[in-house]
Amino acid sequence: MEFAELIKTATVDGVVLSCPGIQPVRGTLCITSHHLLLSSQRRGDGEQSRIELWLLIRNVDALEKRLTNASGTITLKCKDLKVLQLEIPGMEECLNIARSIEALSSVESVMMTYPFFYRPQSMRLEDGWPPCVLKQYYQQIALDTDAWRLSSLNEDFGACPSYPPVVIVPAAVEDGALRKSARFRHGRRFPVLSYYHKKNGTVMLRSSQPLVGPNRKRCPEDELLLSAVLDRGDRGFILDTRSAQAAKQAHMAGGGTEHKASYPGWKRLHRPLERGRPLQESFVRLVEACNDPSLSMDRWLSKLEASKWLSHVKEALSTACLAAQCVEREEACILVHGAEGTDTTLLVTALAQVILDPDCRTLAGFQGLLEREWIQAGHPFSLRCAHSAYSHARLKQESPAFLLFLDCVWQLGRQFPLSLEFSEQLLLTLFEHSYASPYGTFLCSNEKERKLCEVKEKTHSLWAGLNRERQKYLNPLYTRNPLVIWPTVEPQCVLLWQGLFLRWIRSSKHLDDAWGEIQIIVRNGKILPEQSRESAPDQIPARDVSEAGTKELAT
Repeated sequence: MEFAELIKTATVDGVVLSCPGIQPVRGTLCITSHHLLLSSQRRGDGEQSRIELWLLIRNVDALEKRLTNASGTITLKCKDLKVLQLEIPGMEECLNIARSIEALSSVESVMMTYPFFYRPQSMRLEDGWPPCVLKQYYQQIALDTDAWRLSSLNEDFGACPSYPPVVIVPAAVEDGALRKSARFRHGRRFPVLSYYHKKNGTVMLRSSQPLVGPNRKRCPEDELLLSAVLDRGDRGFILDTRSAQAAKQAHMAGGGTEHKASYPGWKRLHRPLERGRPLQESFVRLVEACNDPSLSMDRWLSKLEASKWLSHVKEALSTACLAAQCVEREEACILVHGAEGTDTTLLVTALAQVILDPDCRTLAGFQGLLEREWIQAGHPFSLRCAHSAYSHARLKQESPAFLLFLDCVWQLGRQFPLSLEFSEQLLLTLFEHSYASPYGTFLCSNEKERKLCEVKEKTHSLWAGLNRERQKYLNPLYTRNPLVIWPTVEPQCVLLWQGLFLRWIRSSKHLDDAWGEIQIIVRNGKILPEQSRESAPDQIPARDVSEAGTKELAT
């Protein structure tokens, strides 16, 4: 396929672009294989100044057109929630432009997407991709304990197609037993180490549901694997992100839960989290409410509540706190899983690590966390982020689980403004790139697909791009906090992320100016982050964490 075949009209003069935040721009619209480019001449301060606006076509989530005899209007609703309007002279040109955008934005071949063509002069392909983060993470663990080992049983992706080539597993369990455990788990996602807590030696694992089925099938190797995690006399918790009813229904479909008698020492907890279609619909309803300027206060609050998005944020934070509580306070090991182990499971394990580990709250540590717990752990970005909130297609595989994670991290940053080294800008950038990006970091659905597409050999890493502008993403008030940050999940403390959901609707200029002033003050040494901590303590009483979770553990 040639891109030229999809472009019906390459250029149109006299196009007017309108979007929130800027004055309407008239100029020449050009369509390339991957971008829309509007180039114009406009007077500014008595001189001619050239304006160029670029839009990655992959960022287009939905296209709406309205035609008249002499012209047409195309409304582009983007995956980053921006809405653009193009007024195009000529009905035929308008139709051709619309057809071209629709065709180019829906190209299915991964290797035809822009990351495989993006070649910035200041970067080399061989630079930027981090070495195996799991090997680095294991080396840190090996300094503290010899109870875990790095296994290469999945080097050919034969054991589990959605796992990385290497995984961290109990040293006492051989690869043969791991393969049998994999066959007993949905999608072959057998229990692997997610996090090692240096303070007390407890661990957090993740997996998918066991395939016990209605006949209560058993797998001795899977039981051995979880038994090896617990030292003699230790206890563990299995945190199931499904409701007890949903887990029971899964038995009839071949799935289910670990049978208590077969896994001595492990206690099961249920904390249901929405995923899939319900979570996507919640995201859509929230964006619809935010984009409606005609709503009265009562109507706005009603629609905000009806979207249930903040409830999902609250439940995700509460469940992650429960997982962190098991590790930190109960000094118990924990296995987290739902059904497939690729969505809510990763949400909980990643968020719990931000709460527990100060290293994960640094810019470099957060990048490593995303690599371990989302990208290499097999979150299917290509399916979950195929569309954002505007698309008319409602595909079953779509779900903003990663966006929910970013929102929860933003909540942590708001409640603990000194404890995260990175700023809101990093979270916004990650949201944008997870849906449409010139980099290859979020391409495909797992490491096996990335290897087949040669992503690391033929595309650039997002981390290299971010680290080149590192200062842009830093929190100027950051000071390292070695303590666990227990967030409050009281309703009045879980807020709408206005910086994301309202950023194209209302100007953030004054807030941006304020942050700029803060950076200047800190850079000039007029105030130190340690001094600011005295007036803004970064500790909220732990009683607010999860009362329901505390009661569950107590019983």
